[in-house]
Amino acid sequence: MFKLIFSNFNKKQWSYLFIIVALIVLQVWLELTIPDYMSKITILVQTEGGKMSEILIAGAKMLICAVASAVSAVCVGFFVAQMSSQFTTNVRSKVFNSVQNFSSNEIKKFSTASLITRSTNDINQIQMFLVMGLQALIKSPIMAIWAIVKISGKSYQWSLATAIAVVVLLVAVVIVTCFVIPRFRRIQTLTDNINRITRENLTGLRVVRAYNAESYQQNKFENANNNLTNNNLVANRVMSLISPLMTAIMSFLPLSIYWIGAYLINAAHFTSKLTIFSDMVVFSSYAIQIVMSFVMLVMVFIMLPRAAVSSKRLNEVFNTKPSILDGNGVKISPKNKGTVEFKNVSFKYLDADENVLENISFKCNSGDVVAFIGSTGSGKSTLINLVPRFYDASEGEVLVDGKNVKDFTLQDLRNRIGYVSQRAVLFSGSVLSNVAFGGGKNKPNEQDVDTALDVSQSSEFVNNMESGVKSHISQGGKNVSGGQKQRLSIARALAKNPEILIFDDSFSALDYKTDKAVRQAIKDELKNTTVLIVAQRIGTIKDANKIIVLDEGKIVGMGTHEELMQNCQVYKEIALSQLSEEELKNA
Repeated sequence: MFKLIFSNFNKKQWSYLFIIVALIVLQVWLELTIPDYMSKITILVQTEGGKMSEILIAGAKMLICAVASAVSAVCVGFFVAQMSSQFTTNVRSKVFNSVQNFSSNEIKKFSTASLITRSTNDINQIQMFLVMGLQALIKSPIMAIWAIVKISGKSYQWSLATAIAVVVLLVAVVIVTCFVIPRFRRIQTLTDNINRITRENLTGLRVVRAYNAESYQQNKFENANNNLTNNNLVANRVMSLISPLMTAIMSFLPLSIYWIGAYLINAAHFTSKLTIFSDMVVFSSYAIQIVMSFVMLVMVFIMLPRAAVSSKRLNEVFNTKPSILDGNGVKISPKNKGTVEFKNVSFKYLDADENVLENISFKCNSGDVVAFIGSTGSGKSTLINLVPRFYDASEGEVLVDGKNVKDFTLQDLRNRIGYVSQRAVLFSGSVLSNVAFGGGKNKPNEQDVDTALDVSQSSEFVNNMESGVKSHISQGGKNVSGGQKQRLSIARALAKNPEILIFDDSFSALDYKTDKAVRQAIKDELKNTTVLIVAQRIGTIKDANKIIVLDEGKIVGMGTHEELMQNCQVYKEIALSQLSEEELKNA
C-alpha cells in the first residue's frame, strides 16, 4: 500500500510530507513538555515559600505549549488535506489512463462495474487513510518512544502497569485485525457486485418494466445489498469491541498508577514523599500519552485493512499490462494507401478453447466496398475488429496500407480508420462535439462536419433541432431516436475523411430508404475510401465489389452477389430467407 502511495507522490506532495513530519515532531515536543510544567507547579504548590508568580509563569508556559500544539495540529490537518487531495487526483487520473489503454481482453478481466468501484470507492478508502491514518502513523511512534524515554527509571511498578496495558491493547488489535481483513476484502467485492446490479437495472430499465420484472430485480438487489450489509455489520461489530477496551484501559491505567503510587508514598520517608507524588503525577500524564499513542495506532489498524485491500485492487489495475501495444511506426507507399489484407488469419479469445476465426485470407483495394455476411456467431464483427486492433490476430497477419497493423502506432492506425459500431454510442454534449469527436491529424473542421451530416442523411433532422449542430445531446443520446443516433455515429466516422471505413452492422437501425441513400452518398463522395461492411440485409451488401460469406469462423464463399448466388449455398439460403427470387432480381 505504501509503495502505491509514495510512488504517486510528486515533489510538492513530498515537500508537504516533510512539513507534516516536522510539525508533528513539534506538536509531540509541546505536548510532552506540558507534564514537566505540571510537575513544577505541583512541587511549588506543596513547597513552603513557593511564589505565586512562579506558579503563574509555569502555568502560562503550559498554556502557550497547549495553544502552540493546537495551532500545529491545525497546520498538519491543512497540509494533510492538500497532500491527500492531490494524491487522489493523481491516482484517479492514472487509473483512468490505464483503463483507456486496456484492450477489450483487459476490460473483460475486470468488468466495468469493478473498474468504476476501483476508481471511486477504493481510491476514497486510501484517501481516508491518508487524511486520518497517516498523522497517527507518524505521531504515535514518536510520542510513544519519546514518552518512554521521559519516564524511564521512574518506577518499575508503574512501567510494568503501563506495559501490561499496552500489551493487552496490542493483542486485542492483532486478533481483531486478523478476523476483519478477510471481511473487508469481501466488502469491496460485494461493492463491485452491487454496482453491477444497479448499473444493469438502470441501463435495462425499459426491459425490466416491459416484462414486469421489478420484483425480480428488487430481490436481486436486496440479496446483494443484504450480503454487503451483513458483512459490514460483522466487521464493524468486531471492530467496535476495540472502543470499550480502549476506554477501560484509559480509565484503569491512571487508577493503577495512583494505587501503586499510594503504596509507594506510604512506604517512603517523609523527605521522599513529595518527590514520589510529583513523579506519580508526571508519570500518569506520560503513561496516558503512551497509551494514547497506541490508541492512535489502533485507529490506524482500523482503517488499514480496507485501505490495504483497496490498494491491492488498484495495483491490479496498474500492474495489468495492455496486450495491444504501439508499434514502432511505418512509412506508407502511396500505391498501397487504403488497402486492407488478411493473410491466413486465425483468432481465438483469451482463455477460449477454439478459434473464432480460422485461416482467413482476402484483400481489399483502395476504393473497394467489401461486405461480410453470415449467421449469428460466425465471426463477422470479430474479423473487422482486428483491423483497428481492438484485438490482435492469434495467427497470421492483418495488413493496412501494405503494413502489418502491429507495426503502426495505435494513433496513426486509428487515424486512418473511421469506425461505426454495431451499437450506436453518443456522448453528452452537442451534435457538433459528437460528430467532430476525437483528436489527431484528422480532427474535423466545421465544413467536414457539415459534409458528414449531409452524407449520413442527418442534416434534415439536425437543422430541425432547436440549436442546429449546437443542440444538446444527452448522455447515451437518449434524446434522439435509434435511427438518428446511428446516423450521427456514421457522420462521426465520415467527418474524419478516413482511408478505411468500417461499418459493424451499422445500417440495421436505418430504414431501407435511408440505408440506400447513405450508401449511395458514401459511394459518390468517398470514391477512394475502402469500405468494410458487416450486415445482415442482402439489400445493404448486394452492390458490394466483394462479398465474403462466413460460417463458423471460416470463409465459405467470396465474390459478387451474382457469383455467390450461383456457387455459394450458404449465401443463397440467407438471400432467399429475406427476399424472393423475383425480388432479388429486381433489387
